[in-house]
Amino acid sequence: MKKTILALSVATLLNPLNVTADEKEVQVQSKAVEHMQIISHSDKLRTESGSATLLTELELEKHEYDDIHRILASVPGVNIREEDGFGLRPNIGFRGVNPERSKKITILEDGILIGPAPYSAPAAYYFPVTTRMSAVEVFKGPAAIKYGPQTVAGTLNLVTRQVPIDSEGAIDLSLGSEGYAKAHAYFGETHDDIGVLVEAVHLEADGFKELDGGGDTGFEKNDILAKFNYLIDGDKFDQKFELKLSYADELSDETYLGLTDTDFKENPYRRYAASQPAQMDTEHKQVMFTHNLSSDDINITTRIYRNEYQRAWRKLNGLTNTDLSISEILDAPEEHQRQYQVISGGQNSIFNGETPTHLIMGTNDRSYFSQGIQFNADFGFNLFNLEHDISVGVRVHEDEINRNHFEENYEMQDGFAKLVEGSAKDAAQNIESTKAVSIYLEDSVTINNLTVSAGLRGEYMDMHYNDKVDTTNWQDKTTRILLPGLSGFYKLSENSGLLAGIYQGFSPTSPQQKSEIKVEKSINYEFGGRYNNDDFQAEVVSFFNNYSNLKASCSQSSCSDANDLDTEFNAGEVHVYGLEAQFRQSYSLNSQIDMPVSLVYTYTESEFKEEIYSEFEQWGHVKPGDELPYLANNQATLNLGLDANNWQVNLSIKYVGAMTEASGTSWASDDKTTYVNVIHEGQSTDNSIILDFSASYELGDYGKVYGKIDNLTDEVKVVSRIPYGARPGKPRLFSVGYKYQF
Repeated sequence: MKKTILALSVATLLNPLNVTADEKEVQVQSKAVEHMQIISHSDKLRTESGSATLLTELELEKHEYDDIHRILASVPGVNIREEDGFGLRPNIGFRGVNPERSKKITILEDGILIGPAPYSAPAAYYFPVTTRMSAVEVFKGPAAIKYGPQTVAGTLNLVTRQVPIDSEGAIDLSLGSEGYAKAHAYFGETHDDIGVLVEAVHLEADGFKELDGGGDTGFEKNDILAKFNYLIDGDKFDQKFELKLSYADELSDETYLGLTDTDFKENPYRRYAASQPAQMDTEHKQVMFTHNLSSDDINITTRIYRNEYQRAWRKLNGLTNTDLSISEILDAPEEHQRQYQVISGGQNSIFNGETPTHLIMGTNDRSYFSQGIQFNADFGFNLFNLEHDISVGVRVHEDEINRNHFEENYEMQDGFAKLVEGSAKDAAQNIESTKAVSIYLEDSVTINNLTVSAGLRGEYMDMHYNDKVDTTNWQDKTTRILLPGLSGFYKLSENSGLLAGIYQGFSPTSPQQKSEIKVEKSINYEFGGRYNNDDFQAEVVSFFNNYSNLKASCSQSSCSDANDLDTEFNAGEVHVYGLEAQFRQSYSLNSQIDMPVSLVYTYTESEFKEEIYSEFEQWGHVKPGDELPYLANNQATLNLGLDANNWQVNLSIKYVGAMTEASGTSWASDDKTTYVNVIHEGQSTDNSIILDFSASYELGDYGKVYGKIDNLTDEVKVVSRIPYGARPGKPRLFSVGYKYQF
């Protein structure tokens, strides 16, 4: 029977690995990745400190997910806010951090920062297509020392396919409901130490929402990857030179506009007429050169990289002839009938001789780049009869966001939104940029059954902001910070052990924030244990994040007041604590059928420790003991399977508890100069239980067929009320596919 991979060492330098379904095991493709410690069901106890989870290609193939939200449901400690149902705009947090646009976690592809501008504007509007990934890695706890700049929560690394040693390729075709289609193919081989890999993915769907006036609400995505490498097998050192090129684009008819609660109950998949012009158009390019030098005792990797990203997202920003935000209108449509009727297409913009109420469609046109050089090294030695494993890294990085936003008026006429010619005007026109140097050093020392790791991370950032219209509005600032960490693992027996760690977390402010906005800082603790006995594994880890200063930022996806966009807010001391648990067991029903079972559970609590009067509308007037928004107290995923030689069946049952949508209450200053409307005060999302089913059948030399049903019971729940109204998750969708590998 095939072995399922459980986890990897936190000590990894994030070099890619390749898992081939034909061999049903991890294949290490070169000396560059031999330092990774992959543990299967039959192997010994993991002894690294800190929390780390690996989802291999075999596990990713079980449900053939294209949505990173659904993939990460099998990882403990992950909190998510859904938005579009397809995972086009991921909102991911770890251990209670705000999941808004995944800006509080560090996102990597093959160990390199992949966000459009991870220092200057960390909101991850670009996210790689997970369909072409061969592994997904999640690091939490003291492992954050190695991966920055966001270290308050953890790191997500997406691992692309390695150039295969032998000739290898595959084709994967799938069709499904709501116009879903997937075409995925790759081919690679190595000949005379020269290797090449070419991979391409196309995804599309018409969408499951029903747009007033007709039209698609789906997307098209393309992703192309090419790798070229040269291997040198030396007497003392092996070397690999690799060039990676990638291109991706997306055209999606996606909107920020949700529904009123009343309209959601009548038809949760409706989309108002005002969202007809909405569209996201993106393009991403990457070039990366990698050199790896390795021997039995040392592994050195140098990477030079550049990412470019352009996007233009046209969406509803507001209405003319009113100071009301869209969220305020949809939260109380009976009080704002005129504006609601224009948004929903029930009335024309020009009505009974009144001043026209036009739709303000804003196109957030932005260009980004990030580039740099990164050096990582691992080496081991024995000193005073103690085993040392040293990890060191240096990164010199630069990134920039260039905003060229503009707005146009659209007239609602007989249920259709039509452009008002000559109405275009500039909106935000600015640049934010950062030059950063980051370093880390970690030493892991083994003393009998105890392994202790001490590390230090440094971040040195020079930031610049300038308004391109008001040239007197500019700012330069510098941030310097050192982040220590200490962790350990004590082996109680051959099958069990305890882990513990403490480290300082950090999240920088953006270049345009003034000095009164402080960086986010926390002291994070974890304690837990592991058990491994043949086909049963268990890990339970408790965590406590003590924020001396919590920080939030306002974007169009989280705030309704246009005056607060790109503004950050401080909340002072906040505590987030909880428990992460994962259990895996494989039962042999007979000589040919196994039944793998896994359970992942996360319990999280949060509380503000200070009374604040915040202008951030998700906080407002917060009292000690109030909890953070969009953070479920309880989450669990149960995976059940039947696994035979030529067929497989899997059922995933995911539970997410209700999440409060705002922490505090509305407030006004004594002199009435400031008023903050906490729009979703007292509201929460729904509890949800989502079942995903998948099955596959091997056809021997002729490939395999597979099918899946997402949201088997067609559960309909409010998953979020931001941005701009109630939003549903994905309805029941099915697809069938064929995959051939050679």
